[in-house]
Amino acid sequence: MTSATPPTPSPTVLLTVAEGTATVTLNRPEAMNSLDEATRALLLETLTAVAADDAVRCVVLQGTGRAFCTGQDLKEHVTLLETVGSDEALSCVERQYNPVVTALATMPKPVIAAVNGVAAGAGASLAFACDLRIVADTAGFNLAFAGVGLSCDTGASYFLPGLVGAGRALELLYLPRTIPAAEAAELGLANRVVPAADLDAEVAALAARLASGPTVAYASMRRAVRHAERATLPQALALESELMLRTGATRDHGAAVAAFVAKQKPVFEGR
Repeated sequence: MTSATPPTPSPTVLLTVAEGTATVTLNRPEAMNSLDEATRALLLETLTAVAADDAVRCVVLQGTGRAFCTGQDLKEHVTLLETVGSDEALSCVERQYNPVVTALATMPKPVIAAVNGVAAGAGASLAFACDLRIVADTAGFNLAFAGVGLSCDTGASYFLPGLVGAGRALELLYLPRTIPAAEAAELGLANRVVPAADLDAEVAALAARLASGPTVAYASMRRAVRHAERATLPQALALESELMLRTGATRDHGAAVAAFVAKQKPVFEGR
């Protein structure tokens, strides 16, 4: 009698690429897509790859199961605290969380967060680092850091105030609670709230539109807006001038102008 071969575990981060859109899926539904060491490493590897892939013109970040992402895997964290101490346990912020959110926020293409369920702690931070958040009406956000006696990370201190203002950001951080989708839209945390059953279709349609758009122009807008959040007006205007020259030299701009003159709809190639 031979024993059955155990099934190969599914990767905790999945990647599919189709028609210019890369879909990055956090795949630990049994753990509410919390981020353990291995998942963070694979997420960084995946985001780095799609950022560098010129064939990818839009990225979607999503989760499987009931959650988008609930941040740090606290079970693993407790074990690390007991075995290696707090400094080593929290070194993951500099080693992994910071590079992950940097890759997400700086890649030269639009990024959509498809928030299917709760986004908590670093999971909320990842969603805030995306350009657009399309949120199921059953989902919500929770800035859970204070509940475990920790400061905020994964870019929350940078992105959250830009969405809701510094005073409201501190309120949400000091007094964590689950913010339902409708309130998230009112606060500016969600760009669009849709019925849960329609989330995939809504995100797919938006991603397809962005993936067929002027990618270099989108990347330049993304860079300019991020830069302006901390820049003086002269600095912001200087970068706008630089990026206008860059996008003006693209094939997409030339094709769009020609299409306008011919009274046709432009076809963008992303270059």
